[in-house]
Formats: sequence, structure tokens, C-alpha cells
Amino acid sequence: MAQLVIFRHGQSLWNLENKFTGWIDIDLSPKGIEEAKDAGLKLKGFHFDIAYSSALKRAQETLSLAMGTAGHPPIETIYDKALNERMYGDLQGLNKEETAVKFGKDQVKIWRRSYDIPPPNGESLKDTAARVLPYFEAEIIPKLRAGKNVIVVAHGNSLRALIMYLEKMSPEQILEFEIGTGQPRLYELNTNLEILSVRNL
Repeated sequence: MAQLVIFRHGQSLWNLENKFTGWIDIDLSPKGIEEAKDAGLKLKGFHFDIAYSSALKRAQETLSLAMGTAGHPPIETIYDKALNERMYGDLQGLNKEETAVKFGKDQVKIWRRSYDIPPPNGESLKDTAARVLPYFEAEIIPKLRAGKNVIVVAHGNSLRALIMYLEKMSPEQILEFEIGTGQPRLYELNTNLEILSVRNL
């Protein structure tokens, strides 16, 4: 049996300011730092063999703070842009409410919540899954099959792609699935990668 823990980074400064962040490299807010530490408290007693994070510092800082708070010894940690947040294109840096005024609330909802319609010059969730899942299958699945325990800290939409894959959700189901900041989700898997149990910690 292998354990896989995934969770979204703590609140970032732009989450706080209600801005589209995407690939912009933004720090955690004070609340985000506390969320990362709270996640670490939930991970006390867990053992991980390898850690993964995106190439963005809000995820990397969350992983570091969580593992430090958990008192976990240093382990191999891999950072890869394949796990980055969805790229929001022309919306990056814009306030979400102002964007709704500029483009219309219905259009912004389509960009945010449709599965395969990207914002201008950005990625849809389908596009995000097309880079997250091949990386997961090539890099992380072999570790899980070998019985290793893995922790992944990433972003709302890169994790949506992963949860959709793991829990066999439809595009409609995953788009309504909320992923809170700093909330670890534990999967226990057998060697065939069948889920034995899943729960939020």
C-alpha cells in the first residue's frame, strides 16, 4: 500500500486581493503561512519518501513550511512546471470582480468554469490536465506502484486535473469540486493504484 497526500498551497497575496494569479510567482499571505503550518500539524506522524511541488514559490513555500512544522526529515523534493497552476493568460493580474465588469459575468464564468474553453491566451482545465497527467503518470505513478509515500503541493486547477483522474470524475463534477487552501487530501492506494480510501485530513 502507498499513501499519496496532495494539497493546494496556502492563501497567496493575490488570492487575498481576489486577482487571477496563474503563473505569476506570488508569495504567501500571512494567512497562507498559517495555513501551511496548520497543514503541517495534520501531517505529523506521516512518513513520505519523496515530495513534489510546482515551479511557483507559493507552492514551494507551503511544502517547506508544512514539512518543517510536521517535523519531517529532509527528503528528495522535485519542482516542476508541469504541476503549475492553470495559465490564465490575459486575465493574470486582473481583479476578478473588475474582470466580470469588463468582459461580462457570464463570459468570465465560462472561462473559469468550463472544462475546455480557455481565457484569451491562457489554458482551459483540459489544457492543464494535458500537462499535469502525463507528468503524474511518468514521474509519480512509478513511485506509488513501488509502495513509496508521496506528497504533492500544487494549485487549485492542477490538483483538479489530478483529482479528476484519481477519482474518475466527469468534467462537470470536477468543475464544481472546491479545493480549499492548505487542506491535505490523503489517498491510500494498492499496487494497482486502486483507491482503498480517500479523505481530507
